[in-house]
Amino acid sequence: MAALTLARAGARVAVLEQQTIGWGASSRNGGMVSPGLKLATRKLFKQFDAELARELWQTSLDAIELIDELVRNEGIDCNWQRDGHLHLASKEAHFEAMRDNAAWFRDALGHTLRVVPSAELRSEIGTDKYFGGVIDDVSGALQPAKYVAGLAKAAAVAGVRLMEQCEVMHVARDRDTFQVTTTRGLLRAGDVIVATNGYTGQLLPELQRRVVPAGSYIIVTGPLHPDAQREISPSGRMFYDSKWFLNYFRLTPDGRMLWGGRNSLMPDADAIQSAQALRRQMVRVFPQLAEVPLTHSWSGRLGLTFDMLPHIGRIDGVHYALGYNGHGVSIATYLGREIGLLLSGAKSRSPFMDIPHPTRFFYDGQPWFLPLAARYFQARDLVS
Repeated sequence: MAALTLARAGARVAVLEQQTIGWGASSRNGGMVSPGLKLATRKLFKQFDAELARELWQTSLDAIELIDELVRNEGIDCNWQRDGHLHLASKEAHFEAMRDNAAWFRDALGHTLRVVPSAELRSEIGTDKYFGGVIDDVSGALQPAKYVAGLAKAAAVAGVRLMEQCEVMHVARDRDTFQVTTTRGLLRAGDVIVATNGYTGQLLPELQRRVVPAGSYIIVTGPLHPDAQREISPSGRMFYDSKWFLNYFRLTPDGRMLWGGRNSLMPDADAIQSAQALRRQMVRVFPQLAEVPLTHSWSGRLGLTFDMLPHIGRIDGVHYALGYNGHGVSIATYLGREIGLLLSGAKSRSPFMDIPHPTRFFYDGQPWFLPLAARYFQARDLVS
């Protein structure tokens, strides 16, 4: 998105990709697009002044509209649909908090969240395992591999050079330009943007210390009978629950159950063990899927930040945009446009530049503490 924005502003742009375009979580995610950032919106208003907090919230809505606009204008065939999402209460106390939150969103932001008590939940989801929920009709879903391929095609048409299997080994400042050393040769650039999120390596050690790679894992069943699809998801919504170690799930356009979650925060958990754990979670919620075979399992890396917020910044003259904390489909698209507009001179600021980008003294780029964090969140799920 950054490359497309810059190319249309008249710049000569190349995308340097270590693997292939869309490799990693850009194509291997749940395809869910919802309002808000990872840091709860009410916490934004406690942490920042009201004007900045409101601006950060608004960007999450604008990011969804940007996807809507891109899909239409660029003709991206990615099964984009806006049927909303249902946030599910895993405990009764969670539902009371959701009801209070819906009232706050209405009064403070004029944003409507529809409360669904447990007695009415069967009209939205084919299980009795939850205690109610709230619906946000703004949300949408897409097929992420098709989406990123569509963005790449639009960028190529705009003149961007897409260089695959081209790992960047070193970036060195040379007066007013940069010399970029890659596995396919050298090039010079007036500006460099690092956009690596959960795959951020040692190219800029100071940047690596500001983003934590964490794993998210998904399984997909075989196609379900149309009657089973209607029972499980009568309105075709996306779902996620209220646990700290949350599950997110939806029916795919071809009628499969896609079930994701964070059984382990580590980015390299065993794929078979992960799939088995996810299957057990899925069957606890939907016993009717106990005999349905799994056909696929995969994982991708999130880019977590210590403040749970995305960031735009600059280190040693190199620009960066990353830290989507699980909201990357929409927020990465939005920050890609933001940094493209900033570098082209079409904008002079972004709220994601205005917030400090913290690290921690104990973090050197290796996420040794993730197993401890996982146990902590699992304990909170037991007591919260």
